[in-house]
Amino acid sequence: MDQTLITTINKLQDAFNTVNVANPIDLPQIAVVGSQSSGKSSVLENIVGRDFLPRGSGIVTRRPLVLQLINRPNSKGEVGGVAGAETGNTAAAAKTSSGELEEWGEFLHIPGKKFADFNEIRDEINRETENKVGKNAGVSPQPINLRIYSPNVLTLTLIDLPGLTKVAVGDQPKDIERLIKDMIMKFITKPNCIILSVTAANTDLANSDGLKLAREVDPEGVRTIGVLTKIDLMDPGTDVVDILANRVIPLRLGFVPVVNRGQRDIDNNKKISLALDSERQYFENHAAYRSKAQFCGTPFLARKLNMILMHHIKNTLPEIKAKIGAGLSKYQTELAQLGDPMGVEEDLRSNVILNVITEFTNEYRSVLEGTSNDITSDELSGGARISFVFHEIFVGAIRTMDPFDQIKDVEIRTILYNSSGSAPSLFVGTAAFEVLIKQQIKRLEDPGLKCVSMVYDELVRILNRLLQKPVYKRFPELRERLYNVVIGFFKKSMAPTNKLVSDLIASEATYVNTGHPDFIPGHKAMTIVSERIAAQKAGILERPQEPSECEPWKHGSSTTPRDPQLDLLNQGQQDSSFFSSFFAKKKKPGVLENPPAVLKASGNPSEREYMEMEVIKLLLLSYYAIVKRTVADLVPKAIMLNLVTRTKEDLQRELLAELYKKEVFDDALKESDATVARRKECKAMIEAFQKADEIIASV
Repeated sequence: MDQTLITTINKLQDAFNTVNVANPIDLPQIAVVGSQSSGKSSVLENIVGRDFLPRGSGIVTRRPLVLQLINRPNSKGEVGGVAGAETGNTAAAAKTSSGELEEWGEFLHIPGKKFADFNEIRDEINRETENKVGKNAGVSPQPINLRIYSPNVLTLTLIDLPGLTKVAVGDQPKDIERLIKDMIMKFITKPNCIILSVTAANTDLANSDGLKLAREVDPEGVRTIGVLTKIDLMDPGTDVVDILANRVIPLRLGFVPVVNRGQRDIDNNKKISLALDSERQYFENHAAYRSKAQFCGTPFLARKLNMILMHHIKNTLPEIKAKIGAGLSKYQTELAQLGDPMGVEEDLRSNVILNVITEFTNEYRSVLEGTSNDITSDELSGGARISFVFHEIFVGAIRTMDPFDQIKDVEIRTILYNSSGSAPSLFVGTAAFEVLIKQQIKRLEDPGLKCVSMVYDELVRILNRLLQKPVYKRFPELRERLYNVVIGFFKKSMAPTNKLVSDLIASEATYVNTGHPDFIPGHKAMTIVSERIAAQKAGILERPQEPSECEPWKHGSSTTPRDPQLDLLNQGQQDSSFFSSFFAKKKKPGVLENPPAVLKASGNPSEREYMEMEVIKLLLLSYYAIVKRTVADLVPKAIMLNLVTRTKEDLQRELLAELYKKEVFDDALKESDATVARRKECKAMIEAFQKADEIIASV
């Protein structure tokens, strides 16, 4: 059962590795991490019982090596283990007397080819590494998959990762430390990954790069197992008993000490079978490890890893099954959205164009009307944004427009003088009022046209959002043509909309309806202003004032006799009208001088002029409020009529006229390279998931 479970995971791993993408399922696996020269390669070779890994100075492992060990009975039907017999690395040594292979390796990138010579396996690892990263010291996260069949191994899957380094050497990239760390982190951050941290025992455990990296992703030490190498190289009188007892750095899976071949042993081609015997004797004869020898060495490490991986697979199997089902459903749905490759049949192409146009216009209407299936609670969209433009932005701006932002009292006086002609008017002039109100009405045209532009922008926003759907990514030329047609139709609708808005403002300015029921009548305005002025006078007279020659009308004491003619004379002299102000500046009495080229009202207005100005202001405020209410109501209606509703009702007709043509079909329905590639990728992923589903269903 143990072998079946691990073999099942191996098959799943192979199924997903064939699609050349990152494994979509977090499969249980054991990742080997450690610094350079920590002994990782020797540990793996001892577990396999063969010399097959590249060796040398610097970074030797430059791509992850997914090592799948498959235990198989020998020719006698016996199932061996790690300490099985080994006679060498040659093909002849891996064959039975009948010529059948008992041990061999297979690479996933060379399916069907059996490597009986383990030296050739080493050469192929080097060759495949250089094919990906070249002959320099570059690294790549793309794994190499190697499967080894042997009666001398326990069924196990290990991932050998590049050794951690701190300083770039020779041709190595300057950021080699970061590149290797990022690669390792992609593997060990996955929750289903068991971390096999290899550390040399003759170094300070607190400085172990492998343990430090493992602690970052597994702070509680739940899924980390430590391997202590070079036990035999420790100083005399020292041992790792405290570490093995989990009293130094506690790990849930504990530590296992091993003794590998030294560099001299490797140079002298010492057989791994002999090295394993030496390892066993070392632990059995060492005073510190003698009592725990059965828990030390490579064979125990292999059995422990086999047991850990088997139990881990059992625990994660339900989760793996669920993820396979979800992944298969996801890619099948995406493939359905991408559709089948387009044929050459004209009827098929015309149907695709027709369906795209129909679906686009239906969705466009639903977005404007608020009936779309994609309604979100994150933000306003579609028709809701247009409503916001109308009622918050446009109406809000209209309401804040004040006629007296641009009209000053001196201008009102000047218009009053000009409208009365050569004789001062006896009553408030209608002409002056109309001139002033028409000027203010014309100011409303600019915000009205800006409102049209804002709504146009919102329609373009809707268009861009609709064109994000997969069908338009599939047919980029169709998307481009559809975009151009719709934008062109929007722009054609803008001209009559702008004209209608301008005409509405012009009609308001053309005819000033002083008979409007909400408009304050002139006599009522006069009464209001008169009462206001009287109240002001009364307020002034209530305060004690000193008599002044300049203000004869303020001499309110009934006990002070005044000459009425003198009062009239003084009042005439002090009349602060525009004309009196002009002549008051003359230095020579009785001498006529030519008026200046430009005459402007100046000086303080007389009481009569002040009253006329206040009446004009009151009338302006009253009528402008009426016009603003009308414009705030009619401009959105005009925009809805000529722009929004027109596009909603006539857009489909426009698209059919421009796109539903035989000469358009071929170019418009040419699929993008990204779509073709994605369809191929989805099919490969579906095939991989279906294969994985069959594999997992057999468990």
